[in-house]
Amino acid sequence: MKTTRRTLLMVAGLAALALVQGCATRVKSTSETNPPPAEAFKNFGRIEVKPVAFAPGVKGKHLGVERIDANIKKDLAQKLVEWNSRPENGRTLVVEPVIEQLQLTGTATRVMFGPLAGSSGVLMRMNIRDSKGNVIATPEFFQRADAMAAGFTMGMGDGMMLTRVSNLATDYLIGNYEVAHGGPTGADSKAVKQ
Repeated sequence: MKTTRRTLLMVAGLAALALVQGCATRVKSTSETNPPPAEAFKNFGRIEVKPVAFAPGVKGKHLGVERIDANIKKDLAQKLVEWNSRPENGRTLVVEPVIEQLQLTGTATRVMFGPLAGSSGVLMRMNIRDSKGNVIATPEFFQRADAMAAGFTMGMGDGMMLTRVSNLATDYLIGNYEVAHGGPTGADSKAVKQ
């Protein structure tokens, strides 16, 4: 009887360990801060923001990309009108948001399995160039939804992660318009690739 009980406890412990291992996100950032762009964005007569897309070879849930894109468009709508109503100076800034990593737990999975569905994470880079293709900045933005927190909010944490990464990106554009000074990636020391 004791041997069966010990074996059962050992198997249950190993199964729990395997489940917990799946909780951590593999999405990582390279830094906690983004460097300043080569110049302030106000130096450009026009600013064009392309739709958010996956980087070549990256696959993931398109719903996540669509939500990030919608948030960026909403956050920048008024600013783009304001910025692009200034006199044309022959210089255009092209902003291309690219999802480099996306691990997104769906709502149904989150409701069914809660924290056991694992963490979610997103890493987005904004390739910011002038119209000639010269790189002005390549900031990255990271956010994650912890398995436990997202599990207990029934998936709201996963959706808020997408909103937060969008906000970081738009804050970078708005914050570096007048003066080039960089900004946060959204990552903490635990989320930076070693």
